[in-house]
Amino acid sequence: MDWISDHLWESWLALAVVLLVAEVLSLELVLMMLAGGAVVGMAADLVGLPLPFQVLAACVAAVAALVLLRPPVLRRLRQGPELTQGHARLLGAQGVVLREVSVHAPGLVAFGQDEWTSVPYDETVVIPVGATVEVFEIRGASAVVHLVRGPELAPGA
Repeated sequence: MDWISDHLWESWLALAVVLLVAEVLSLELVLMMLAGGAVVGMAADLVGLPLPFQVLAACVAAVAALVLLRPPVLRRLRQGPELTQGHARLLGAQGVVLREVSVHAPGLVAFGQDEWTSVPYDETVVIPVGATVEVFEIRGASAVVHLVRGPELAPGA
């Protein structure tokens, strides 16, 4: 026990290392916050504070880290990338009209390698072949599109 009291900063450091190693096994960030408290206790010893103040500083730092730091860090870690799948990935995508799009005769639009049956968002509009459109929504198996840019004219036309 005398060695511990004579080497308090080393004891705090050893406690922090043990807690960090245990954290690697648990991955809940609780032991890491306690290790941070142990580091604060070590710093308090190096500054020359007596043991009761070291313990108090370590406890306050650990609790503060658990309450203030851990929740946002966990939220950030558990929040993965937002993956849009299926039809939702087409929303906002632009494509080229392959077959005229109108409300009376659904057209065909190419979105990269995919071709979709499409109808216009504005039912009074007829979108010609070659026009660039953007997907407004998906209704069933049809993309509801609106005109972004008219068809490009061939040189000399």
